[in-house]
Formats: sequence, structure tokens, C-alpha cells
Amino acid sequence: MISVDSFGWIERFTQGPKASRYNRIIDDVEPTEIVTSAVVLYEVYKKVKRTKGEEAALEAVAVLSQTNIVTVDQTLSLEAADYSLELGLHFADALVYATARQSSVELHTSDEDLRGLPGVSFI
Repeated sequence: MISVDSFGWIERFTQGPKASRYNRIIDDVEPTEIVTSAVVLYEVYKKVKRTKGEEAALEAVAVLSQTNIVTVDQTLSLEAADYSLELGLHFADALVYATARQSSVELHTSDEDLRGLPGVSFI
């Protein structure tokens, strides 16, 4: 099982410069083997809608909905806050990172704020 942050999914859905690398990672597993933070839905929908339109954004959400969406609960919120304090992460990054850590999966990202953290595969 793996996790892919917003950056990776946005690259995939907008055919960004790192899309081929993310496509290999994502296509190598079944959708049910991907852990997705609920905050990723927000970020992907917003960015894809802004750049590609609402239809493309809804199609992206449909793809993400096939993965294991992890909702934000009290425990995850507190873990994310701890990571934020400890590592200096912003809200969304802390939630995405906490989701991957809580699920014990590797997080694939190109977000500089997550580079070098345990359990992170930087693309």
C-alpha cells in the first residue's frame, strides 16, 4: 500500500512534468491499495477545476474515490498537529503526512516541505 499527496495526483491529472513518474507509481498498485487523505480531495478538486474545468475536476474526484479515503477524526487531527509543531509543516501537509504515518504507508510527493521525512519518497 502507498499514499500519494496532492502534488502527485495534480501532476497526473494535469499532465505535469512529473506525471509519467507518478503514473508508474499509481498504476503499479490497485486503487484500493492507495491511502488518500480527505484533504487531498479538496486540493486536487480545487487545482484541477481551476486549471482544467469542473468536468475534469469531477473526473479526478471519481478516480480518487476509488482509493481508501481517510477522513479527518480527532486522533488524526491531533497527530497532524503534533507533526506540524515538531516538523514545521503547514496544515494540509501535516494532515497528509499524518494520514500516511497512521496507515504505515510510504508517501509519494514532490512537496519540498515533506522532503527527507521518514516514510516519504520524494519524486
